[in-house]
Amino acid sequence: MSTLATLARPYAKAAFELAQDAQALAAWSDRLALAAEMVAEPALARLLESPEVSHERIVGIMTDAAGEAFDKRFRDFLAILADNGRLALLPQVGEQYGELRDEAEKRLKVRVVSAVPLDDDQAARMRDALARRFEREIELRNDVDAAVIGGAVVYAGDQVIDGSLRGRLQKLSSRLAH
Repeated sequence: MSTLATLARPYAKAAFELAQDAQALAAWSDRLALAAEMVAEPALARLLESPEVSHERIVGIMTDAAGEAFDKRFRDFLAILADNGRLALLPQVGEQYGELRDEAEKRLKVRVVSAVPLDDDQAARMRDALARRFEREIELRNDVDAAVIGGAVVYAGDQVIDGSLRGRLQKLSSRLAH
């Protein structure tokens, strides 16, 4: 999996730079998502693996199917991916592009795991507190896991903030054992 991410990185950066130059970050997100869906379709995925079908032909199929959704710059981007045999990387390219876009737009996707669902007021307070801490707009997703017992575990980027009762009990247990 990390190999795919490594291979996709330069293409994601290139896509981001093209989109940024065109001031079309949102449009490129949509285009990459559509292209990623296309290559994930079983029929197109089989064509990608077939030595009998050129990658250029596959780009043609994709652009025909997308119609006006793909502008010339994006079609050229797909052609470069095709020339390098990297069309299958579109899902990873799209994911990494999204991360670059989130960073540029000062947005952070946060997952909060709690024992019970957060109500609207709790979610708003959590969002506000995290926005102040990370100086970013927060997109909050709440997952429920009864094993948390109480409190919450916050996954924000590469940081984990464990404010759960389970985490506190584990720390206490560890201290008592040593």
